[in-house]
Amino acid sequence: MRDCVVVGAGHAGVEAALSLAHAGKDTVLVTIKLSHIAKMPCNPSIGGPAKGVVVREIDALGGVMGKIADKTALQFKMLNTTKGPGVWNMRVQSDKLEYSKAMQELCMHTDHLEVIEDIVEEVICEEKKFKAVRLKEHGLIEARSCILTTGTYMDSTVMISSDTRSEGPDGDKTTKDLSQSLRNLGLKLFRLKTGTPQRVLTSSIDFSKTKYEPGANEFLHFSEETKKEEVRPFEKQIPCYLTYTTPETLEIIKENLNKSSMYSGVVKGVGPRYCPSIEDKVVRFADKERHQLFLEPESLSLDTTYIQGFSTSMPRDVQERMVHSLIGLENAKIIKYAYAIEYDAIDPLQVKASLELKEIDGLFIGGQILGTSGYEEAAGLGLMAGINARRKLDGQEPLILKRDESYIGVMIDDLVTKGTNEPYRLLTSRAEYRLLLRHDNADQRLTKYGYENHLISEERYQKFLKKLEDIERLKEELKDLRIEKESGINDYLSSLGFENETGSHNAYELLKRPGVGLCEILNIAGVSFDEEIAKQVEIEVKYEGYISKARKEADRMRKMDEVRLSDDLDYLHIDNLALEARAKLDKIRPSSLGQASRISGINPSDIQVLAIYLKQNKKN
Repeated sequence: MRDCVVVGAGHAGVEAALSLAHAGKDTVLVTIKLSHIAKMPCNPSIGGPAKGVVVREIDALGGVMGKIADKTALQFKMLNTTKGPGVWNMRVQSDKLEYSKAMQELCMHTDHLEVIEDIVEEVICEEKKFKAVRLKEHGLIEARSCILTTGTYMDSTVMISSDTRSEGPDGDKTTKDLSQSLRNLGLKLFRLKTGTPQRVLTSSIDFSKTKYEPGANEFLHFSEETKKEEVRPFEKQIPCYLTYTTPETLEIIKENLNKSSMYSGVVKGVGPRYCPSIEDKVVRFADKERHQLFLEPESLSLDTTYIQGFSTSMPRDVQERMVHSLIGLENAKIIKYAYAIEYDAIDPLQVKASLELKEIDGLFIGGQILGTSGYEEAAGLGLMAGINARRKLDGQEPLILKRDESYIGVMIDDLVTKGTNEPYRLLTSRAEYRLLLRHDNADQRLTKYGYENHLISEERYQKFLKKLEDIERLKEELKDLRIEKESGINDYLSSLGFENETGSHNAYELLKRPGVGLCEILNIAGVSFDEEIAKQVEIEVKYEGYISKARKEADRMRKMDEVRLSDDLDYLHIDNLALEARAKLDKIRPSSLGQASRISGINPSDIQVLAIYLKQNKKN
């Protein structure tokens, strides 16, 4: 009897399996193909808006995505640096082959983890409790728990116009039996759709007609354990390029819309709203004269370029015309055509905040099968499913991340509270406390959880605690530090547009001024400092008022989340509760008053009625 079997070795599956194995649990990871572990079937990159913070959070919790992304990156870039720190996000251009190879090596050489190449055809449960999975070749594997992380591989269909094939990404195998097995267990499945653009021969692109997009010339990293010498230096980073569609491109698309899988009726599932196909962009944004496209390298081992933003399901001959109409790609050779893919997903309203199914004990769900899109979202869900499966095995309460603690917590709460009918994608706008959920403070928010769940080493944890001490120490030193005008501080302030001032300046208050940098202040004052600590302190001091306000709002919501709701509460017979509220509360069965308040269609008056009901029944 194994401790856990993880089905699927994509970005969710590897995080789930490795978290269990690193915590000493006897784990089996089942994958359709060993060489496709942690494969990047779509964009060759990690991070981006909101997603970059998720990778930082994964690292703080003890996951591996950030470490491998750092070591296999072709280019590093920090996004939105002209805006506030609440929307700063890191993104790396990945070597997709090296990333997958590194993950394969890690999975194949981790203690307590066995990797099996096979297809899971059936999930076996008895009396609403998980018992085993049945594999096509290896037969039955019994385990105390199971995590399903099948991604886009359940009953998947690849579509290029009317050419449809029952297969997974890049011609991989798919499984219909697993979908039917889950339906037989009473689970509700629904169809989702996503897609990927063409890959073209890099040497066939005229980059002189496009815009050069370099990385950042500074030490950027997702993982707190990454050392500067382990990442690709700026001078060796591989650039991306920016190009645009032309009027000819848009005309070709409009003339052939009826040949697209999406617009011809072939597609049945719902596609991602925030990552639409190029034909969907043309229809939805008809007044837009052009659309930007990024040309991204896939690997140092490949002479291929990914056309970011040009996903389509047009026929191959139409795709040829579309690509050749782009600036710089007039003579480009297509190596792989774009396609759409449709697949089965599990309705997330059937899942607890712990990612365990409500109706099947010991069966957890993670990744795109739960209705999400993106490698980072999948990895975050997989990691949390692994952590909570381990906690359940050890008889512990699940780890539920709050909305003010992490983007991962926001995502899980959104999925299990509101559900989704389209591929869910994390955005900074989904987080009401995004100033608390920054790129720079992910370790401060979550490292304690990684340590408590046996995924962060003692050495790393002690280093983290020292960092916290150093941050607080520097804050206190700034409050006592006065900088005399003779130091050259006034010249610095004048360069920023401040008028000449007399007397000395308090460093802490000075830092609150717009444009004033802490590193510059400390250099002028002749104080030695650690640059990373200084940058952290600068953010916390500059945005102190806003952070304090956000924390107060988050604390109010936390108090509502602390009001627990019983699993057997009879919502259908609570007087004065609106009929819609009764039905939705009965279906979703929220775990707290706070979660109930976030259900779509539940009004403040419904929450007030529910709060009064709880208070009256507590007295009784």
